[in-house]
Amino acid sequence: MEIQQNEISNKSRKQPLDRIDCEILATLQKNARLSNKELAVKVGLAPSSCLQRVRQLQKDRIIRSFHADIDPAALGIGLQALIAVRMKKHSRQLFKVLRAHLAVLSEVVSIAHISGPNDLLVQVVVRDTNHLRDLIVDQFATRVEVDRCETSIIYDYFRSPVLPKLI
Repeated sequence: MEIQQNEISNKSRKQPLDRIDCEILATLQKNARLSNKELAVKVGLAPSSCLQRVRQLQKDRIIRSFHADIDPAALGIGLQALIAVRMKKHSRQLFKVLRAHLAVLSEVVSIAHISGPNDLLVQVVVRDTNHLRDLIVDQFATRVEVDRCETSIIYDYFRSPVLPKLI
């Protein structure tokens, strides 16, 4: 995967990403567990210069975090679903209230505010269909902000570990 320089902008960043920054990002996306020394060798920098660049990318919030990708099935989570939520009324305050309620639920993986007939798309992980039903009935359908929910079971899921080549 090749990230093209000058194609990524960040409002807080004074200069566009150069070739080395793009190489650092692409390399870390493939393996974020590399030591700074290993990363420096791969991108052709001195370790001190490499560390300085990584820290700047973090400061600029281009690199937001380093994290483990955990397999839900290995933890006994047998089902993933997407819940499309349509709000009864639209206001920033109602969105904030509902999002805050959903964000603390242990089953919720992500919440996206979307366009189209629905307003939110919520990804959840649950043990089974009974757990999913109880979650929807108890935590979604009973909310005054919610008009309706549509649920789709996720059969298979793929997430690319790297950013696509930017056009």
